[in-house]
Formats: sequence, C-alpha cells, structure tokens
Amino acid sequence: MNTDAGAVAARMYELLPAVYRLRDAERGYPLRELIAVVAEQVTVVQEGLEQAYDNLFIETCAEWVVPYIGDLIGARPLHGRAPGVAGGRADVADTLGLRRRKGTLAALEQTARAVTGYPAVAVEFFLRLAQTQWMNHARPENLYTVDMRDELALERIAGPFERAARTVEVRRIASARGCYNFQNIGIFLFRIQSLPLVGVSAGRVDDRRYTFSPLGIDSPLYSNPIAETAMTQFAGPEHVPLPLTRLALRHGLPGLYGPNSALLLTVDGVPVPAADVRSCDLSDDPGAGGWAHASADHYGVDPVLGRIATPTNNPVPTDVVVSYRHGFSDTIGGGAYERGAEIAAAATETVSASSPDVQAALDTVAGGGVLEFADSRTYELATSTPNLMIADDARVEIRARNGQRPTLRLTGGDLTIDAAAGAELALDGLVLLGGALRITGAPKTVTLRHCTLVPGIERTREGTAARPGEPSLVITAAGAEVALESCISGPIRAANGARMTVRHSIIDADDPALPVFGGDGEPGGALVVEGSTLIGRVHTRLLEHASNAIFVAAGAGGELPVRSERTQEGCVRFSAVPEGSRVPRRHRCTSAAARFTSLRFGAPGYCQLATSCDEAIRRGADDESEMGVFHDLFQPQRESDLRTRLDEFLRFGMEPGIFYAS
Repeated sequence: MNTDAGAVAARMYELLPAVYRLRDAERGYPLRELIAVVAEQVTVVQEGLEQAYDNLFIETCAEWVVPYIGDLIGARPLHGRAPGVAGGRADVADTLGLRRRKGTLAALEQTARAVTGYPAVAVEFFLRLAQTQWMNHARPENLYTVDMRDELALERIAGPFERAARTVEVRRIASARGCYNFQNIGIFLFRIQSLPLVGVSAGRVDDRRYTFSPLGIDSPLYSNPIAETAMTQFAGPEHVPLPLTRLALRHGLPGLYGPNSALLLTVDGVPVPAADVRSCDLSDDPGAGGWAHASADHYGVDPVLGRIATPTNNPVPTDVVVSYRHGFSDTIGGGAYERGAEIAAAATETVSASSPDVQAALDTVAGGGVLEFADSRTYELATSTPNLMIADDARVEIRARNGQRPTLRLTGGDLTIDAAAGAELALDGLVLLGGALRITGAPKTVTLRHCTLVPGIERTREGTAARPGEPSLVITAAGAEVALESCISGPIRAANGARMTVRHSIIDADDPALPVFGGDGEPGGALVVEGSTLIGRVHTRLLEHASNAIFVAAGAGGELPVRSERTQEGCVRFSAVPEGSRVPRRHRCTSAAARFTSLRFGAPGYCQLATSCDEAIRRGADDESEMGVFHDLFQPQRESDLRTRLDEFLRFGMEPGIFYAS
C-alpha cells in the first residue's frame, strides 16, 4: 500500500474526469490543492492500518506495544539498561523459544547471557556430588577421587569447569556459601572482558627480557573466547574470557598462539613460529638477578605475568612487537575498542612506525589541525619547553586512530603544551608514559577522552620505578575548562582558577593518604565528578558537583580526606565520602569504605567493586546502580534481571545461585 502523500494525491487527481481537471487548470488548480489535503489524511489512515497489523508481531510492533505483548505471554519487564544487553523487544521475542526448553541447562545459559550480556556458564551441582551411581546410567567422568595426573583438572578446581566430586553441603546456595546439593543450579558470570591489542611494541626491560604490556608492568594475558555454534551447546573454557595459565598455554599452545588468537610474537619483522615458543614460569629469581627458567633456544612466555624471555642463543632483537589480549571491566583508558562515534574531523597529519618523528608532527599542527597515530606502537618524544605551542583560537586534536592504542613515552621530563588565548586542545585514545602532561598558557578548553596518563609509574630503559603521588596532569592555566572522559590518570594538579570535570574515569594517587587532586601548595580549581573513582586526598576550591562517585581517601598530616574550601555552594549526591571530609551539602551519601577486587594499576580487576563491598555502595547510585567508575555497566540491574528470569525458567524445586567467576 502506497503511503506517500504526494503519490496518493496524484493518483486521486488522475481518477477525476478530464473535464474537471481541465476546468481546474483554468482556475489555477484549486481542486488539486484540495485533493492534496484530503490525501494527507488518507495517508494517515493507511499508515494506521498498516501499523495496526505490524503491532501484532513483536518484530515489527511499535515500542509502546512491546510491554503489552510481553504481558500477554507473561514476560516480566526488565531494566534493560546495561550496554550490550538487547532487552525489551529481543527479550520478549526470545521468551517463547526459551520456555519451550524451560529447565534445560542450555536454556539457562542462554537466558543468563541474554539478560546480563556477560558470558555465562550454568552448572548442575548434583552432577558433582560423590555418590553411588546407578549402573543403568553410569557417568564415568564423575570420579569419586581426583586424578592427580590430570593437571588441567586440578587447576580448575573451585571454578565453573571443575570435575572433582564433592560431599553434600547443607548451606543455602542463595547466600553463595553452599553449592553442592541436589537441588542447586549455579550460574557463573564473567565480568572481565577480553580486550585485544594488536601490533603493540613490547615493553623492554633489557636486551633479553620484555613484557607484553608496553608500560613494562606485569599484566596477565587472556584467552580469545569463541562463539558457541548451537543453542543446545554448553559453554566450555574456550567460550568464555579466562586468564591464561601456564598449564593452559602449554597444553593448548597451537590453538592459543598465532594471528587472530590469544597471542603472537613478531621479532624484527618476522612472526615467531609456535614451535619456537614455550610456556614457562618467568617469575623473579633474586639469586640469579633476573627471571627464572629463561631458555637458550626458545622464546619463553609467561601468560600469568605477561613476560617474554628471548633465547640467549639468538642475536639480540631490535624490535619486538606483540599482539595479545588483556582483561578489564570496561572500555576506558584507550584500546582497540570502538571509538568511531567520537572521531569526527579528518586527520591532517599522521604518525606511524614508518614515520616516527612525533615532534615534527606536533610542529605541523601548532596552528590548528588533527594529529593521528596510525598504529599501536610505542613512540619516544624528547621533552622540551614547550613541545607544542598552539596559536590563538586554534583547535588541535591529538588522537589514536580508531581501534589503536599508541603509547607516547617521554624521555627527560614532561610533555608541555602551551596554548594561546582561546585555543582548544583534545587528546583521544593515547597512553602517556614517563612524565606528566603539562598544560600552560590560556586555553579555552582541554579535553581528554579514552586516555591513560599512567599513575605512579615511570618506564625507564633499566626497568620500572614507582612514583606514587607524582602528578600525571598539571594545569597551570587559570580559567581553563578541563574535561576527563573515560580516562585513567594519576594525580592532578589544577590551578585555583581552572575548572575540572571528571566523568567515567579513574584518578589514582596509588595511596589514599597521598593527594590526588589539588593545586600547587593551594586548593585546586573547581571540581565536578560524575560516575568516577578517586583514590587519594582531594583539596579543591569548590566541589561544584559530585554524583555517583567514590572517594577513597585518608587524612594525613592534619589534612582532611576530601576538603572543599567553599561549602555553601555545590552538592555531593549518591556518593561514598570518607568520614571527616569537609564537603558541600550531601544527599543520600555514605561513609562506608569501598572494597575492591584490586587497586593495582594493570590488574584485570582494577577498581572493580568486590562482591563483599557494602550494599550502600554497590547499589547506592541515583538509579540503584553501583557508585564509581563502573556505574554505567549497571551490574546490580543485570543481577536483578537475571534473578527475575531464573524464577521463570527453572524447574520446580531447583534453587539458583549467581557467582561471579571474574
């Protein structure tokens, strides 16, 4: 049915007798104009009839119809706010198909994945009970005692893929304390994502030792999970993001090593074959003054520590490039994830491994333009004063190409950018190492998106030295508007007249008693914090607004944990603020201490709230999500949605339990 008003009007006009059309033409087409008005209403009626038919089907119905169709089939509405979760229409569409398979383990796994967006593994704990088996239905894989020769099985004990038999537990699974009983079903969720990094310059420790992380720190490697091919297929270790162990890499090296796999080494432009790679323990060996188990003939890889030892019989390599996968909770701080929606202007200057002169490229865009790093290699920049001078009212953007994460290693000091009056500066997708980013002059705006200003670490040729408390970002420009979005940074020093906005970011001083935000011997500029985690003491002229934030701070030397000089202005809402802080009026805040999986930069669970964290923080945001940097993951809503759906899809008498495997 044609619903174009112009086409309908033309067709109606053609159906009129020719005599009326001739007379209408003589009078200036008043009749045609009248028919055009009627045709618009006819079109409205036609569209309504078509939409009424489309509203009978979940695939084509209007959004407002979705909950009504869901109500007809008993699909209770979910939050559906978490990223990567279809929710709404897709959830209702899948309900009937899943209910036909109600109670099956595969259906529970699929439901958990669809509702939470996390990889999931469902476990029937009665299959892991040590029991006398019925001979007509023998399960030879369910051994009463553990096979001590099966290394992988021993390593997987207490996880979702263990095969060891257990005695009955009488504690309830709902409390996550008891598991092994006949009626218990466990749903294991994997919150840590496996994120790829391709073509990265390995961090150099010395001539023979490297780290996968270009920062020179220990960082565990992760597997590359593959999609399940059938709805009835159960998830195995190859289907979920898992940290690689030395045993797993040794037993599964052919499937884990190579292009598009979990890891790949390229030395001096030549990919290292799998036959030359060995999984080994490269832990520190104080007696030898280096790493243990280095080989003379093979490349040693330690996936637990993320270390590489090149063979001593080979020539000293000059260029080691790695591709690997690392684990993290969210897409912040730069990486190979999608950032295309935030990249608008075309690049005017490009830097790549074939043209590594960063300083020359900076000089080219000083009058305005976009400097783009084309790959994920490490670039060295000899610092000077300043490195970049931006002209009046010019806009300069320094960014990584979409899908890349370059590292800019400073040699000799800080990266100084002097911006003239009215200038605008943006950094996107970069990792800055070895010094601070120092902004001077009188810029109008400074924006950092998806950047990592490495907190507390200085990478040198000899090794890695900790610098807790040293600033990673210094703003001496009073009056500048500075914004950090989806960033990880060390401490910030901001001039009293500046204004700092921190969104979806981590600011880490490496110690709650060290200053994380302030000025040079005075209070820092006005501060706005939204959905972020700050570790360290805060001293600001005005805490203008704080929402869904976590302040992890401790008073030291008479200094308060969080101190705002002006308390009659501003507001702190739905945030965790330590006792003894001096802040503006509070609304629904808590003084409970946050507990984290890890506070070590580089760890997969960095700044992730522990499951034992106080509920006032885990569900204390303004929308009942968690406070802090991972607020936008909506993890409490995902868990609530899953519990709602499990009640609908479990067999009678079964009890569910939700466990976080990462």
